[in-house]
Amino acid sequence: MAEEQQQGGSFLTVVIALAANVLIAIAKSVAALLTTSASMTAEAAHSWADSGNEVLLLIAERRGRRGPDRTHPYGYGKDVYVWSLFAAFGLFTVGAVVSVIRGISELASNEPAEDPLVAYVVLAVAFVLEGTSFLRSVKQLRGTAAQAEQDVLEHVLATSDPTVRAVFFEDAAALIGLVLAAAGIVLHEVTGSAVWDAIGSIAIGVLLGVVAVILIQLNRRFLIGQSPSPRVMRAVLRLLAEQRDVASVSYLHLEYVGPARVFLVAAVDLVGDAPEHEIAERLAALGRAVEQDEHVVEAVLTLSQPGAPVLQVRDEPVSAELPR
Repeated sequence: MAEEQQQGGSFLTVVIALAANVLIAIAKSVAALLTTSASMTAEAAHSWADSGNEVLLLIAERRGRRGPDRTHPYGYGKDVYVWSLFAAFGLFTVGAVVSVIRGISELASNEPAEDPLVAYVVLAVAFVLEGTSFLRSVKQLRGTAAQAEQDVLEHVLATSDPTVRAVFFEDAAALIGLVLAAAGIVLHEVTGSAVWDAIGSIAIGVLLGVVAVILIQLNRRFLIGQSPSPRVMRAVLRLLAEQRDVASVSYLHLEYVGPARVFLVAAVDLVGDAPEHEIAERLAALGRAVEQDEHVVEAVLTLSQPGAPVLQVRDEPVSAELPR
Protein backbone atom coordinates (compact mmCIF):
# COMPACT_ATOMS: atom_id res chain seq x y z
CA MET A 1 0.00 0.00 0.00
CA ALA A 2 2.81 2.43 0.87
CA GLU A 3 4.48 1.64 -2.46
CA GLU A 4 1.24 2.32 -4.35
CA GLN A 5 0.83 5.63 -2.53
CA GLN A 6 4.42 6.56 -3.37
CA GLN A 7 3.94 5.78 -7.06
CA GLY A 8 0.58 7.56 -7.15
CA GLY A 9 2.14 10.62 -5.53
CA SER A 10 4.96 10.72 -8.09
CA PHE A 11 2.49 10.34 -10.98
CA LEU A 12 0.31 13.19 -9.71
CA THR A 13 3.37 15.39 -9.17
CA VAL A 14 4.44 14.87 -12.79
CA VAL A 15 0.90 15.47 -14.13
CA ILE A 16 0.66 18.78 -12.24
CA ALA A 17 4.08 19.82 -13.55
CA LEU A 18 3.09 18.90 -17.13
CA ALA A 19 -0.16 20.88 -17.02
CA ALA A 20 1.61 23.92 -15.57
CA ASN A 21 4.46 23.79 -18.08
CA VAL A 22 2.22 23.49 -21.16
CA LEU A 23 0.21 26.56 -20.11
CA ILE A 24 3.39 28.46 -19.30
CA ALA A 25 5.09 27.45 -22.57
CA ILE A 26 2.16 28.73 -24.65
CA ALA A 27 2.07 32.04 -22.77
CA LYS A 28 5.85 32.52 -23.02
CA SER A 29 5.86 31.73 -26.73
CA VAL A 30 3.23 34.40 -27.39
CA ALA A 31 5.14 36.89 -25.23
CA ALA A 32 8.40 36.06 -27.03
CA LEU A 33 6.79 36.80 -30.41
CA LEU A 34 5.33 40.10 -29.17
CA THR A 35 8.45 41.34 -27.36
CA THR A 36 11.25 39.73 -29.47
CA SER A 37 13.06 39.31 -26.13
CA ALA A 38 15.95 36.82 -26.11
CA SER A 39 15.33 36.05 -22.45
CA MET A 40 11.65 35.39 -23.08
CA THR A 41 12.53 33.17 -26.06
CA ALA A 42 14.90 31.24 -23.82
CA GLU A 43 12.17 30.85 -21.21
CA ALA A 44 9.72 29.62 -23.86
CA ALA A 45 12.27 27.01 -25.01
CA HIS A 46 12.82 26.10 -21.35
CA SER A 47 9.11 25.51 -20.73
CA TRP A 48 8.64 23.48 -23.92
CA ALA A 49 11.64 21.38 -22.92
CA ASP A 50 10.16 20.87 -19.46
CA SER A 51 6.81 19.87 -21.01
CA GLY A 52 8.53 17.28 -23.18
CA ASN A 53 10.45 16.05 -20.17
CA GLU A 54 7.25 15.58 -18.18
CA VAL A 55 5.86 13.41 -20.99
CA LEU A 56 9.01 11.28 -20.81
CA LEU A 57 8.67 11.07 -17.03
CA LEU A 58 5.08 9.87 -17.37
CA ILE A 59 6.32 7.17 -19.75
CA ALA A 60 8.99 6.32 -17.18
CA GLU A 61 6.38 6.00 -14.42
CA ARG A 62 4.19 3.73 -16.57
CA ARG A 63 6.97 1.47 -17.85
CA GLY A 64 8.71 1.25 -14.48
CA ARG A 65 5.59 -0.15 -12.79
CA ARG A 66 5.60 -3.37 -14.82
CA GLY A 67 6.20 -6.39 -12.66
CA PRO A 68 8.64 -9.29 -13.10
CA ASP A 69 8.35 -11.63 -16.08
CA ARG A 70 10.42 -14.38 -17.67
CA THR A 71 12.91 -12.01 -19.31
CA HIS A 72 13.07 -9.49 -16.45
CA PRO A 73 12.90 -11.38 -13.14
CA TYR A 74 13.33 -8.17 -11.09
CA GLY A 75 10.73 -6.19 -13.00
CA TYR A 76 11.24 -3.08 -15.11
CA GLY A 77 12.04 -0.60 -12.34
CA LYS A 78 15.32 0.52 -13.97
CA ASP A 79 13.37 1.63 -17.03
CA VAL A 80 12.44 4.67 -14.94
CA TYR A 81 16.08 5.74 -14.87
CA VAL A 82 16.48 5.23 -18.65
CA TRP A 83 13.53 7.47 -19.53
CA SER A 84 14.51 9.99 -16.85
CA LEU A 85 17.96 10.07 -18.45
CA PHE A 86 16.34 10.86 -21.80
CA ALA A 87 14.38 13.66 -20.12
CA ALA A 88 17.52 15.15 -18.58
CA PHE A 89 19.33 15.01 -21.93
CA GLY A 90 16.34 16.70 -23.59
CA LEU A 91 16.51 19.49 -21.01
CA PHE A 92 20.14 20.02 -21.97
CA THR A 93 19.76 19.92 -25.74
CA VAL A 94 16.46 21.79 -26.14
CA GLY A 95 16.52 24.12 -23.16
CA ALA A 96 20.20 24.86 -22.54
CA VAL A 97 21.58 24.82 -26.09
CA VAL A 98 18.72 26.83 -27.63
CA SER A 99 18.90 29.44 -24.86
CA VAL A 100 22.67 29.92 -25.17
CA ILE A 101 22.59 30.09 -28.98
CA ARG A 102 19.71 32.60 -28.90
CA GLY A 103 21.55 34.73 -26.35
CA ILE A 104 24.82 34.76 -28.31
CA SER A 105 22.99 35.73 -31.51
CA GLU A 106 21.43 38.72 -29.71
CA LEU A 107 24.63 40.06 -28.15
CA ALA A 108 25.19 42.45 -31.06
CA SER A 109 21.55 43.54 -31.26
CA ASN A 110 20.62 47.17 -30.64
CA GLU A 111 16.87 46.73 -30.86
CA PRO A 112 14.86 48.56 -28.17
CA ALA A 113 12.64 46.62 -25.78
CA GLU A 114 9.17 46.13 -27.26
CA ASP A 115 6.09 46.10 -25.03
CA PRO A 116 7.86 44.68 -21.93
CA LEU A 117 4.61 44.85 -19.93
CA VAL A 118 3.41 41.69 -21.71
CA ALA A 119 6.60 39.91 -20.70
CA TYR A 120 6.26 41.01 -17.05
CA VAL A 121 2.68 39.77 -16.85
CA VAL A 122 3.55 36.40 -18.39
CA LEU A 123 6.58 36.00 -16.12
CA ALA A 124 4.47 36.77 -13.04
CA VAL A 125 1.78 34.25 -14.00
CA ALA A 126 4.45 31.69 -14.84
CA PHE A 127 6.07 32.23 -11.44
CA VAL A 128 2.77 31.42 -9.71
CA LEU A 129 2.19 28.26 -11.78
CA GLU A 130 5.77 27.06 -11.46
CA GLY A 131 5.66 27.78 -7.75
CA THR A 132 2.53 25.66 -7.38
CA SER A 133 4.20 22.71 -9.11
CA PHE A 134 7.38 23.21 -7.10
CA LEU A 135 5.49 23.24 -3.78
CA ARG A 136 3.75 20.01 -4.78
CA SER A 137 7.09 18.26 -5.34
CA VAL A 138 8.49 19.69 -2.08
CA LYS A 139 5.42 18.43 -0.19
CA GLN A 140 5.94 14.90 -1.48
CA LEU A 141 9.67 15.02 -0.77
CA ARG A 142 9.13 16.24 2.78
CA GLY A 143 7.11 13.12 3.57
CA THR A 144 9.74 10.68 2.30
CA ALA A 145 12.59 12.83 3.66
CA ALA A 146 11.09 12.66 7.15
CA GLN A 147 10.93 8.87 6.88
CA ALA A 148 14.60 8.79 5.85
CA GLU A 149 15.52 11.31 8.57
CA GLN A 150 17.01 13.70 6.00
CA ASP A 151 16.39 17.29 5.02
CA VAL A 152 14.66 17.89 1.68
CA LEU A 153 17.76 18.82 -0.35
CA GLU A 154 19.78 15.90 1.03
CA HIS A 155 16.92 13.55 0.27
CA VAL A 156 16.28 14.83 -3.27
CA LEU A 157 19.90 14.03 -4.13
CA ALA A 158 19.75 10.56 -2.55
CA THR A 159 16.22 9.34 -3.35
CA SER A 160 15.81 6.41 -5.71
CA ASP A 161 12.69 8.06 -7.25
CA PRO A 162 13.98 9.95 -10.31
CA THR A 163 10.63 11.41 -11.40
CA VAL A 164 9.92 13.53 -8.34
CA ARG A 165 13.60 14.55 -8.26
CA ALA A 166 13.40 15.70 -11.89
CA VAL A 167 10.26 17.76 -11.21
CA PHE A 168 11.91 19.34 -8.15
CA PHE A 169 15.05 20.36 -10.05
CA GLU A 170 13.19 21.49 -13.17
CA ASP A 171 10.75 23.64 -11.20
CA ALA A 172 13.54 25.10 -9.06
CA ALA A 173 15.49 25.95 -12.23
CA ALA A 174 12.32 27.39 -13.77
CA LEU A 175 11.79 29.77 -10.84
CA ILE A 176 15.42 30.93 -10.98
CA GLY A 177 15.17 31.25 -14.77
CA LEU A 178 12.11 33.48 -14.46
CA VAL A 179 14.06 35.81 -12.18
CA LEU A 180 16.99 35.87 -14.64
CA ALA A 181 14.64 36.59 -17.56
CA ALA A 182 12.91 39.41 -15.67
CA ALA A 183 16.28 40.91 -14.73
CA GLY A 184 17.46 40.80 -18.36
CA ILE A 185 14.28 42.47 -19.64
CA VAL A 186 14.34 45.16 -16.94
CA LEU A 187 18.00 46.01 -17.62
CA HIS A 188 17.29 46.07 -21.36
CA GLU A 189 14.45 48.53 -20.78
CA VAL A 190 16.41 50.72 -18.34
CA THR A 191 19.73 50.86 -20.23
CA GLY A 192 18.41 50.52 -23.77
CA SER A 193 21.05 47.85 -24.42
CA ALA A 194 19.87 44.45 -25.66
CA VAL A 195 23.10 42.93 -24.32
CA TRP A 196 21.46 42.49 -20.90
CA ASP A 197 18.57 40.58 -22.44
CA ALA A 198 21.05 38.40 -24.32
CA ILE A 199 23.04 37.78 -21.13
CA GLY A 200 19.82 36.76 -19.40
CA SER A 201 19.19 34.19 -22.14
CA ILE A 202 22.73 32.82 -21.85
CA ALA A 203 22.47 32.65 -18.06
CA ILE A 204 19.22 30.66 -18.35
CA GLY A 205 20.92 28.26 -20.76
CA VAL A 206 23.88 27.75 -18.43
CA LEU A 207 21.49 27.14 -15.51
CA LEU A 208 19.58 24.50 -17.50
CA GLY A 209 22.84 22.87 -18.57
CA VAL A 210 24.00 22.55 -14.95
CA VAL A 211 20.66 21.06 -13.85
CA ALA A 212 20.68 18.63 -16.78
CA VAL A 213 24.20 17.43 -15.97
CA ILE A 214 23.24 16.87 -12.31
CA LEU A 215 20.16 14.84 -13.30
CA ILE A 216 22.11 12.83 -15.89
CA GLN A 217 24.77 11.97 -13.31
CA LEU A 218 22.23 10.97 -10.65
CA ASN A 219 20.32 8.70 -13.06
CA ARG A 220 23.56 7.18 -14.35
CA ARG A 221 24.47 6.16 -10.78
CA PHE A 222 21.32 4.06 -10.45
CA LEU A 223 21.65 2.56 -13.93
CA ILE A 224 25.16 1.22 -13.26
CA GLY A 225 24.21 -0.26 -9.88
CA GLN A 226 23.70 2.17 -7.01
CA SER A 227 23.88 0.66 -3.53
CA PRO A 228 21.62 2.10 -0.81
CA SER A 229 22.83 4.37 1.96
CA PRO A 230 24.33 2.97 5.20
CA ARG A 231 21.05 3.72 6.95
CA VAL A 232 19.13 1.54 4.51
CA MET A 233 21.76 -1.18 4.92
CA ARG A 234 21.26 -1.07 8.69
CA ALA A 235 17.49 -1.20 8.25
CA VAL A 236 17.73 -4.35 6.12
CA LEU A 237 20.28 -5.85 8.52
CA ARG A 238 17.81 -5.25 11.33
CA LEU A 239 15.07 -6.85 9.23
CA LEU A 240 17.19 -9.98 8.78
CA ALA A 241 18.33 -10.08 12.40
CA GLU A 242 14.72 -9.98 13.60
CA GLN A 243 13.87 -13.20 11.74
CA ARG A 244 13.39 -16.06 14.22
CA ASP A 245 15.73 -18.49 12.41
CA VAL A 246 18.65 -16.05 12.01
CA ALA A 247 21.44 -16.22 14.59
CA SER A 248 23.73 -13.72 12.81
CA VAL A 249 24.47 -12.08 9.45
CA SER A 250 28.00 -12.04 8.04
CA TYR A 251 27.44 -10.61 4.54
CA LEU A 252 24.91 -8.24 3.02
CA HIS A 253 24.66 -6.87 -0.50
CA LEU A 254 21.88 -4.56 -1.69
CA GLU A 255 21.35 -2.99 -5.09
CA TYR A 256 18.53 -0.79 -6.38
CA VAL A 257 16.55 -2.38 -9.20
CA GLY A 258 13.99 0.44 -9.30
CA PRO A 259 12.58 3.24 -7.17
CA ALA A 260 12.47 2.00 -3.55
CA ARG A 261 13.06 -1.59 -4.78
CA VAL A 262 16.19 -3.60 -3.92
CA PHE A 263 17.78 -6.94 -4.76
CA LEU A 264 19.19 -8.55 -1.60
CA VAL A 265 22.00 -11.09 -1.15
CA ALA A 266 22.97 -12.15 2.36
CA ALA A 267 24.97 -14.81 4.19
CA VAL A 268 23.40 -15.87 7.49
CA ASP A 269 24.03 -18.30 10.33
CA LEU A 270 20.90 -20.18 11.28
CA VAL A 271 19.81 -21.06 14.80
CA GLY A 272 20.56 -24.68 15.73
CA ASP A 273 22.43 -27.39 13.84
CA ALA A 274 19.93 -28.84 11.39
CA PRO A 275 20.70 -31.38 8.62
CA GLU A 276 21.45 -30.15 5.10
CA HIS A 277 18.01 -30.76 3.59
CA GLU A 278 16.33 -28.89 6.44
CA ILE A 279 18.76 -25.98 6.14
CA ALA A 280 17.85 -25.56 2.46
CA GLU A 281 14.16 -25.45 3.33
CA ARG A 282 14.73 -22.96 6.15
CA LEU A 283 16.81 -20.67 3.92
CA ALA A 284 14.10 -20.74 1.26
CA ALA A 285 11.41 -19.99 3.85
CA LEU A 286 13.53 -17.18 5.27
CA GLY A 287 13.97 -15.67 1.80
CA ARG A 288 10.22 -15.72 1.23
CA ALA A 289 9.67 -14.04 4.61
CA VAL A 290 12.11 -11.22 3.78
CA GLU A 291 10.47 -10.75 0.37
CA GLN A 292 7.22 -9.91 2.14
CA ASP A 293 8.69 -6.42 2.56
CA GLU A 294 7.32 -4.49 -0.42
CA HIS A 295 10.74 -3.00 -1.15
CA VAL A 296 12.59 -6.33 -1.50
CA VAL A 297 12.20 -7.70 -5.03
CA GLU A 298 14.21 -10.86 -4.37
CA ALA A 299 16.25 -12.18 -1.44
CA VAL A 300 19.04 -14.70 -2.08
CA LEU A 301 20.30 -16.22 1.17
CA THR A 302 23.20 -18.55 1.82
CA LEU A 303 25.02 -19.87 4.88
CA SER A 304 27.84 -17.88 6.45
CA GLN A 305 31.35 -19.22 6.13
CA PRO A 306 32.73 -20.67 9.39
CA GLY A 307 34.48 -17.96 11.37
CA ALA A 308 33.13 -15.13 9.18
CA PRO A 309 32.88 -11.83 11.10
CA VAL A 310 29.36 -10.91 12.15
CA LEU A 311 27.75 -7.68 10.93
CA GLN A 312 26.52 -5.78 13.96
CA VAL A 313 23.23 -3.91 14.19
CA ARG A 314 23.67 -0.71 16.15
CA ASP A 315 21.52 -0.11 19.21
CA GLU A 316 20.08 3.03 17.65
CA PRO A 317 16.42 2.62 16.58
CA VAL A 318 16.20 1.78 12.88
CA SER A 319 12.92 1.17 11.09
CA ALA A 320 12.68 -2.13 9.26
CA GLU A 321 10.85 -0.36 6.43
CA LEU A 322 13.23 0.69 3.69
CA PRO A 323 13.51 4.46 3.16
CA ARG A 324 12.83 5.82 -0.31
